Amino acid sequence: MTEGENSKPERISEAEHAVMEALWEHSPLTATEVCDRVCETRGWSLATVKTLLSRLVTKQAVAAQADGRRFLYSPAMARVDYVDGESRRLVDRLFGGRPATLFAHLAEQEALSERDIAEIEALLKEIRS
Repeated sequence: MTEGENSKPERISEAEHAVMEALWEHSPLTATEVCDRVCETRGWSLATVKTLLSRLVTKQAVAAQADGRRFLYSPAMARVDYVDGESRRLVDRLFGGRPATLFAHLAEQEALSERDIAEIEALLKEIRS
């Protein structure tokens, strides 16, 4: 399958992800409205947001619709689909495609609280039934 045939957009950078989060939270938004949501905390300008939106449109992760002299931006993919893809890539890249290895690593690093372990056990019980 070539890149053009792939229905998933190109990889989204950490900065682009911040813009996506704003759009997943509420859309459609103008570039100025996206900036209102992310610029202050990130130290970005409107020009930075416009650049990121342009990249996301090129990657087909965001759709842009003309609205007079401005554009309205909306996510072209659901957040859950993005999270699914990123989770799979993480497990594949760092843990040989084995989710159990990820959990083992987290347990070894003491990164799992008792609450986390209880939630994982409940999920596993649900999956098995």
